[in-house]
Amino acid sequence: MSRRRNLFNRVFSILLTIFCATGYAANIPRGADGKPDLNGTWQVMNRANYDLQIHAARAAMALRDGPFGPVPAKEVVALGAVGAVPAGLGVVVGGEIPYQEWALEQKLDNQKNWLTKDPEVKCYLPGVPRANYLPYPFQIFHSESAVFFAYEYAGAVRNIFLEDPGPAPIDSWMGQSWGRWEGDTFMIETSGFNGQTWLDRSGNFHSDALRVVEHFTLTSQHTMNYEAVLEDTNVFTRPWKISMVLYKRVGNDAQLQQFKCVEFVEELLYGHLRKEPLD
Repeated sequence: MSRRRNLFNRVFSILLTIFCATGYAANIPRGADGKPDLNGTWQVMNRANYDLQIHAARAAMALRDGPFGPVPAKEVVALGAVGAVPAGLGVVVGGEIPYQEWALEQKLDNQKNWLTKDPEVKCYLPGVPRANYLPYPFQIFHSESAVFFAYEYAGAVRNIFLEDPGPAPIDSWMGQSWGRWEGDTFMIETSGFNGQTWLDRSGNFHSDALRVVEHFTLTSQHTMNYEAVLEDTNVFTRPWKISMVLYKRVGNDAQLQQFKCVEFVEELLYGHLRKEPLD
């Protein structure tokens, strides 16, 4: 009797898996070519841009020693609660970023000097994968012959090659990307980075040897699983993965606004060059 019960349970489990997979495949939107339709405006609802790893809420990104513990740095103390860091559950699979010993020290130094070192503060292009989990939407345009990503932040873009173009002719902030379908998942490989971007506001970083493999998988009409495997033998001891959900925006706000932040940081970058600098 127990053998029959075990056999029944195994068969039931297999049938349930097939049913769920079939139901998932039937409920996602598809294009004329039968591939999942990724077109639309997407955005995360997590705190990965503050810190990829699990973290508690704290008073500010930039802290200094206070009489009874850390307090906001003088440059941001006036922001009060607006400048505070919300807690995050983390998006790193396994929880750990496998830094080499020297690189972990560099990460901690980056975190300590966030105000002056984070490329986001200066409106530099965000790089990959950070562009996908900044607190701004991005839009995917694709057809059978082209795939294009447009980001609200800093007007960043990615033109995804659909055949391997070989090594990037020049290093860049956003790297060189090429993609292909693996079943219902769109996979993108990106390399050719200049090594100057960060992965979040907590000092997590990489070198110009970074290679990122991303997977975009629709799970419903309004949700998509996003995974990225990061490999950088100059900085990490092994490849590691982040995983999160992207949400499709609907209604009148399902469009990109302008956030050309270059002019917003002119005073920060060039204000000291004024004949009479502001205080």
